[in-house]
Amino acid sequence: MEKVAYLGPEGSYSQLAAQKMRPLANHIAKPSFYKVIEALVNCECDCAVLPIENSLNGAVLANIDLLQNTKNIAATEEYTLELDHRLATLNGADLGGISCIYSHEQPLAQCSEYLLKNFPSAKLIAMPSTAASLEMVKSDTEAAIVGAHVKKEGITLSPRNISDFQQNRTHFLLIKRGEADKNIKTGKIFFSVTCRHSSGALLDILEPMRAGGLNMTKIQSRPIKNSEGEYRFFIEVEGDYSSEKVRKILGGVKDSSMSFCLLGAY
Repeated sequence: MEKVAYLGPEGSYSQLAAQKMRPLANHIAKPSFYKVIEALVNCECDCAVLPIENSLNGAVLANIDLLQNTKNIAATEEYTLELDHRLATLNGADLGGISCIYSHEQPLAQCSEYLLKNFPSAKLIAMPSTAASLEMVKSDTEAAIVGAHVKKEGITLSPRNISDFQQNRTHFLLIKRGEADKNIKTGKIFFSVTCRHSSGALLDILEPMRAGGLNMTKIQSRPIKNSEGEYRFFIEVEGDYSSEKVRKILGGVKDSSMSFCLLGAY
């Protein structure tokens, strides 16, 4: 049976995404995204699920770095998960007495207006995952932010989504060992580039895509560590990687850049 690694423990949004993407697989929880990728590299699993971008908070930068810095892995599929954040408390707890709220840093940020309005004095504590935060709720003064799909005896979830914006989505990628397969049709291609630190250098990289008709769906800059003032650009375009024409266009991008790394095709 196929094995899929995800950020645990059970009940996390990553597990929900893994179940949606690979419903029949054996799902393996790991304590951090680093450990998720480590399991993939060490052949403990066949693939891994990583959140890569949230519609409210933008790119999950640590995971982009993992994808960039880990050799011989590539994204092969994408999935967009609708997030539904709920406040979790012990059954019968008085919300007026809540003084400490746990969750992953992303939900804490995505519910910041709600938390400031309803719990202005509460201490907000970031946890490795939403599921891990639920394990911290042991008294009537503690709460957590988890997904609406979470069920646990003795825990009550708020009746409504507490996100500041109801349309809250996270984009996940399925990661496998090896390079992107040029024999499989795809709709999008994800890669990174660096360019010269000079006027028009980025335009030179983008020009082959314009000339070739590749539509860019996103671009994200990221500082290069230990190289002050230098940036790496992460770019996603619409395109079929199995097309020789598309690969030739990407070759033009590579030729115009200082470095080029194909991160996936899906």
